[in-house]
Amino acid sequence: MRSRKHRHKESFSVLLISNTGQNNRHFHVSGLFMRLLTVFVLCMCAAFGWLMYEYLSDNEIVGSYVNASEDTTHAELLDQIAEQEKKIQRLEEEKDALDRRNNELTSENKALLAAAKDTNDSGTAKADTEDGTAAQESAFLSRYPYSETGEVIEKYSDEHPYISIDTGAEGSIVAAADGTIVTVGSDDTYPLIIEVEHENGYRTRYMMLQEAEPLLPEGSHVQSGDALIAVGAGNTQLDYQVVFQEKPIDPLIVFEAKG
Repeated sequence: MRSRKHRHKESFSVLLISNTGQNNRHFHVSGLFMRLLTVFVLCMCAAFGWLMYEYLSDNEIVGSYVNASEDTTHAELLDQIAEQEKKIQRLEEEKDALDRRNNELTSENKALLAAAKDTNDSGTAKADTEDGTAAQESAFLSRYPYSETGEVIEKYSDEHPYISIDTGAEGSIVAAADGTIVTVGSDDTYPLIIEVEHENGYRTRYMMLQEAEPLLPEGSHVQSGDALIAVGAGNTQLDYQVVFQEKPIDPLIVFEAKG
């Protein structure tokens, strides 16, 4: 007879005991099942660990992205602020340059007026001091162009190369100095324009915004203070312009130079 070999199978016993002492259960579990269960538990632990790793990695990436976005937005705001500061600085520099240019032009105008006055002084007969002084003043544009006290409602500027005077309802527009009326006309803006030619390259323009009648014809010789236009209505505006060597200058500077 042949001898038979018996295989030994490992098994585990699991006893479930009830608290009441009844319905106790007894199970036999093979070693293979226990090994498979162990492998399954290890796989579950590994899968759980991998999922936790992925979750934490994703949070770190999202956090880095959010921080990068915030840093980018902050940097853009800083760039915009820096650009605005540069614009403000450029505007301030341009303003300073314009102020310097305005001061230079004012000084040039005063120098031209002083030179013109000196020329008038040298060409005026001085046999009698009072007569000589009167002749100087009549040839120099020192006379206010309105016989009454008018209000200057807008001053001279590059965009507004004359002064605007509210003349009220009385008085008359007068010649600022001795000269000759070279133009009596009108245009689309002014119903009446009178232009007077003076000595030493000066001209004055008297421009009325309302209808008015000239008192003297073109070609008339006028002296300082002679009436050119009669003011006959209220709220009449005169735009008064002084031109020296074909360039407009501030009439108020002429008054200041006269002192």
